[in-house]
Amino acid sequence: MTTRYVFVHGLGGWGSYDRIDRFIPEWGMLGGSLIKYLNRQGYACYAASVAPDGSAWDRACELYAQLAGAVTDYGAAHAAKAGHARFGRDFSAEPLIPDWNGGDPVVLIGHSFGGATVRLLSELLANGDADERAAADDVSPLFLGGQGRRVRAIVTLAAPTNGTTAYDLHDDPDFDADAVKISSADKRIADIMDSHNAAEPDGRADWDWAAYDMHIDNAAALNARITTLPGTYYFSVPFSASALQPDGRHLPVRSMMEPMMRKHSILMGAYKGRSAGGAVLDEAWRENDGLVNTISARAPFGAPSKDYDADDVRPGVWNVMPVLQGDHMSVVGGMLKRRNMRPFYLELLQMLDALPMV
Repeated sequence: MTTRYVFVHGLGGWGSYDRIDRFIPEWGMLGGSLIKYLNRQGYACYAASVAPDGSAWDRACELYAQLAGAVTDYGAAHAAKAGHARFGRDFSAEPLIPDWNGGDPVVLIGHSFGGATVRLLSELLANGDADERAAADDVSPLFLGGQGRRVRAIVTLAAPTNGTTAYDLHDDPDFDADAVKISSADKRIADIMDSHNAAEPDGRADWDWAAYDMHIDNAAALNARITTLPGTYYFSVPFSASALQPDGRHLPVRSMMEPMMRKHSILMGAYKGRSAGGAVLDEAWRENDGLVNTISARAPFGAPSKDYDADDVRPGVWNVMPVLQGDHMSVVGGMLKRRNMRPFYLELLQMLDALPMV
């Protein structure tokens, strides 16, 4: 039995179905393709391509279609509510894994918002969706459930599992972002990147976007519908590239943080308040990797979790790895701040390969 490793990018990212990946691979960046490197080491690895700014639901449906070699089916019920077409790209002639079947489990590895994507896919495979089953006779197998064993393990990397204050702080009337001291250069670079990554309105509902899912309250709602499955292994890797200051703020460590993230990091490192739904966002939320709060990248709040122990790795429990020093993009090789993460992935896949079957 061969374990397949499926890598899923985050907001604004890309994968093997995207032309840019031939020149600048998302997984590896300017350091060269991590996927090809891991394949040469004997691991069956694949890079999915999901909507760069799509919701966790839409991205999970796209990921399933790529794995199953099928037409993307967003579900009749979801499509009607969200205001977009039910069906999308057909992957039947170009599946991500040509011979994927129930006997070959996958390990889903999600960076950033890819974490929510892979967790929701696993949930749908295991338990399906009652609304979709009721909405159409030709329901996708994804929404039928009963396929939880097809996912052996889930790994989230720098994932906003509980949301990120990078979004919420701008909605808090009690926080004055303009009063936070940020250099003009950091502002300009961040604004350019934000405009580049902004979602293009296409008529769909305002809740059917990644940016919506990453708000604190909305991430909590998503977590409420995703169960921690007893037969699946869970791992998370939080990152940090900010440093605690004497006044209690966190400031970016400039030597390791991409310039485009410094503005967000400074704001997140200064922020405390409440979400629109009343969630307390105190000083514990200030440590960050430039885009995601370190505390959020650990495990879903309320889910069973423990610190990673190589001698006590259990399914059905989030095994939280030690915080790695690096910014949000370092785990994929970095952009201007290049970083060799190949040893990290080799060690990770060796550990995953050795997990006992459940």
